[in-house]
Amino acid sequence: MIDFLATALIVLALVCAAWALLLAVLDKPLTLDTKLTLGIAGAVVLLEFGLLVQAVIGVVKLIGLDRDIASATFVGYLIGPVVVLPLAGFWAIAERSRWGAAVLVVGCLSVPVMIVRLQQIWAGHA
Repeated sequence: MIDFLATALIVLALVCAAWALLLAVLDKPLTLDTKLTLGIAGAVVLLEFGLLVQAVIGVVKLIGLDRDIASATFVGYLIGPVVVLPLAGFWAIAERSRWGAAVLVVGCLSVPVMIVRLQQIWAGHA
């Protein structure tokens, strides 16, 4: 795994979560028609792209790995954030109240948890 990429993804996910929390507190739905909501949409898309890059790198490194780790669990934690984030994003856009932004907060906060667990598995702490 690339530690710098994992750290950058964790920071970006936390920034997105804070941004979405601000939108929820301000009672702003994610309608994608203001600069504030377009900005978070762009940040979430960037986060998703980074998660896809991490997933590809993780699978490639797993294939060439010479030590034993929990491969199925590792792949599950690689795929988890790639799936959860778009689901939270679509749900947040569909929900036309402040709770849409709250859903995005939860989705974004799940990403750092899964990345930290991914790093633990990679280090051999099953």
